Amino acid sequence: MSSEVILINIHGEDKPWVTASITEILGKYNATILDVGQADIHHNLSLGFMVKINDSEQSGYILKDILFKCYELGVQVRFSPVTFNEYDDWVDRQGKGRYVVTMLGHVITAKQMALVTKAVAEQSMNIDSIKRLTGRPSLNEDYEHERSCIEFSVRGELEDKSVLSSRFMEISSQENVDISFQKDDLYRRNRRLICFDMDSTLIKTEVIDELADRAGVGDEVRKITESAMRGEIDFSESFRRRVSLLKGLDESVMREIAENLPIMDGADRLMAVLKKCGFKIAILSGGFTYFGKYLQKRFGVDYVYANQLEIQDGKLTGRYLGDIVDGKRKAELLNLIAQVEKIELEQVIAVGDGANDLPMLNLAGLGIAFHAKPKVKANAQQSLSTIGLDGILYFLGFRDVHLDNM
Repeated sequence: MSSEVILINIHGEDKPWVTASITEILGKYNATILDVGQADIHHNLSLGFMVKINDSEQSGYILKDILFKCYELGVQVRFSPVTFNEYDDWVDRQGKGRYVVTMLGHVITAKQMALVTKAVAEQSMNIDSIKRLTGRPSLNEDYEHERSCIEFSVRGELEDKSVLSSRFMEISSQENVDISFQKDDLYRRNRRLICFDMDSTLIKTEVIDELADRAGVGDEVRKITESAMRGEIDFSESFRRRVSLLKGLDESVMREIAENLPIMDGADRLMAVLKKCGFKIAILSGGFTYFGKYLQKRFGVDYVYANQLEIQDGKLTGRYLGDIVDGKRKAELLNLIAQVEKIELEQVIAVGDGANDLPMLNLAGLGIAFHAKPKVKANAQQSLSTIGLDGILYFLGFRDVHLDNM
């Protein structure tokens, strides 16, 4: 008794009973389902089965029954024989690398998608599936508050990751779309710790600049801050210089700023989802512990490491206490927290915007440069610039249909 493999493709209006009816026929003849896939776009169904018919003499009856059932259901069907060699080649390809490409922006255009898929094809990789992670977009032309995200499942042996990353960065810059490229493995589906920078990441300001404005040295401090963020001067040296300029500022000013911190767009949504999903959350900041504690209380953050300003008689002395939390220290702290929580580095996410965040961004399994300077983007694994912090959820594979019900 010989067997054969047949690919069955069904297309037409999506309606109840299609899948149930076809599988019932296949079950009647004891066919084995080798693969199955289904997609629905605007009530249009695309359903495929790859089946092994154990007795080839029954294949004619099976195909006839399926053909009549599809006619009854008002859908179209196509049958394609698959040789055993073709099937074996297909099975062998499953051992190749698997990756996930995520496109995120206010709107996804055909041009953007063409550029991204072309870049993938140029690396001799194939797209296995495409799905939309965001809700159905409105036809309203005001895209400012809209968001659109598409995720591609990609398979193949990556020829040159640096070339692909560079190409994605070019597309991202030219077309105003975020593109994430990640290895699709167990770690991506099981992230457990996320570490945030604070200033210009969790909040929309650099607190030291706010303090400097109150002290009347805003322009001077802001120039030092911007130079440090661009990586032009050493962070520790810039920190000492800026803190010294705050000497004499009243502690009440810190309290006023802390109580009115401008929270980054999407932060509340992101934190709520992360907490519900059991993530450990850390703030690793080159800013100040005083403000980190306010955010810790608001978001339920597990760890806060930042710099401690010295206060005497209710005023800043222009000095700090303990070691400076610079880029190197952030990476050390990330590693330490992961060890304490017994979490692999591949399960850690790091998010920041400045050059001093790069060590932890590159140490974490998923490092995201958030609304960062070009130099930081160029040296980070991933970047997010088109929407708020909750865009990180799409990089993790979350879908709006799930998030809206949390």
